[in-house]
Amino acid sequence: MMAGAGSWLTGIGAAALAVGGYHYAGLWPASRIFGRSLVAGNDPAEIALTYDDGPNDPYTGQLMDVLARQQVRATFFLIGRYVRLKPHVVRTLHRGGHVIGCHTMTHPSLMYMTRARIRAEIADATAVIEDVIGARVRFFRPPFGARNPAVFHVATELRLIPVLWNVTSWDWKAKSAAEIEANLRRGIARNQRRKRGSNLLLHDGGHLEMGTDRRRTVTATANLLAGAASSGLRFVTLEAWRSAVPDKSVL
Repeated sequence: MMAGAGSWLTGIGAAALAVGGYHYAGLWPASRIFGRSLVAGNDPAEIALTYDDGPNDPYTGQLMDVLARQQVRATFFLIGRYVRLKPHVVRTLHRGGHVIGCHTMTHPSLMYMTRARIRAEIADATAVIEDVIGARVRFFRPPFGARNPAVFHVATELRLIPVLWNVTSWDWKAKSAAEIEANLRRGIARNQRRKRGSNLLLHDGGHLEMGTDRRRTVTATANLLAGAASSGLRFVTLEAWRSAVPDKSVL
């Protein structure tokens, strides 16, 4: 091989590693290269149910009914443009004692966006939510978990706590509620072995359109809650981890 060709291949390899490293830093939930995020506390029995991409009729309401029957509160990360369409659902969530967080205005991937666009997406959605519920929003989850240093800078300026997760339900592609529940239980068991609480990522809506079918998620949530007492699980919202373990709850 010619020396020039070897140098070219070396350069390609280095570039590939750099791209791969950037994607790990910006997308992998466990990465803290770009900044720290709230994930979970250190009590293995504590579980936080978190739902993204709402509000979404009728499934957000169905989830509220399921949670109310078990007297469990959850955290909902809402898309600003949907909040404008369904403010009454958001007010009902708030009155039910659920924690409401920001999930941007239009659900873009923030990783390759400018700081100005990132700020607009987060700030506009936060303002819409706060106007609807009449209370401050404290938590923010980046769509797809995608972030860069500017995302953390903007969140700090807006006094928002970035939130990721450590259990994925894969409910957007699961074929059944049983599959979603199995994914959740495996993730919880893994975190318990690691002496960590579990922050469960689920969806009450879909970022592409209002009305996304989430009946499997509703059923999986009901089944998980039904078996919680025998499993020794305790359901909390992100507020519990923010106030109780502010330093240890970040990766």
